[in-house]
Amino acid sequence: MVNYLSECVVTANNPFGVILTPSHPFQRIIDLPVDTLRAMARQHQLLLLRGFKSDFVDQSELTRYAEQWGDIMMWPFGAVLNIREYSDAKDHIFDSSYVPMHWDGMYKPTIPEFQIFHCVDAPGQQNGGRTDFSNTKKLLAEVDAELLSYWRNIVITYRIEQVAHYGGKVTSSLIESHPYSDALIMRYNEPAVADKRFINRHVVECHDMSEAEQDELHRTLHGFLYDERYYYSHQWQTGDIVIADNLSLLHGREGFIANTPRHLQRVHIQASPVYMNKALQ
Repeated sequence: MVNYLSECVVTANNPFGVILTPSHPFQRIIDLPVDTLRAMARQHQLLLLRGFKSDFVDQSELTRYAEQWGDIMMWPFGAVLNIREYSDAKDHIFDSSYVPMHWDGMYKPTIPEFQIFHCVDAPGQQNGGRTDFSNTKKLLAEVDAELLSYWRNIVITYRIEQVAHYGGKVTSSLIESHPYSDALIMRYNEPAVADKRFINRHVVECHDMSEAEQDELHRTLHGFLYDERYYYSHQWQTGDIVIADNLSLLHGREGFIANTPRHLQRVHIQASPVYMNKALQ
């Protein structure tokens, strides 16, 4: 049997993750061994597969590929979410605005382990729309012990109106144990910036903290999450596949120029065993 992964060029991505590119022009993503890719995603938190022959000309083909990764987390719209700008958007996900750092599944009964992103149409380098990732596993392994101890006592409630495919109320500790390892991870949804356009603004309430203390916490967390040691901003190219560790990473989006052709498809892969969302209320 051919080891197709050995034919790839594998390079480190800065400051975390790995990049896989083909060694010949007709190499296909579907020929890469998913078991090996899954292990790499768990080790490195993010995989970028770039330059491979595209096999995902429609949603059904992307879904069939995603099924090899594990059980798909289904939504009312099905397996594949089309992330693009809509003129009648009721939520910031479908607008051209920026999106604060968050974790996927925070308002659902289960939290997926992986996100598989497929870039159908990239917006162009000058038009914004990069996807931001912050490696909280790496951050918490390196942060000062006194500050970590303070963070571990923080509990935050989030609320958002359900006008799209998610919404409700969750209460979560800021710092949690990774469900399948001895690492620590951060569960945090940044407040939306007050003076920026933002549809369906969410509420963030830190328990037992004054307004000044909450403001200071958000400033401190912002500084760490966007620190170059833990932060990666992905510039999309058409055909990119990105597999992200949703348990260890937070992610968001840079705003982009309205009416720019930015179209991503996203599929969620459940953890095994399924990771139940204890924060949901």
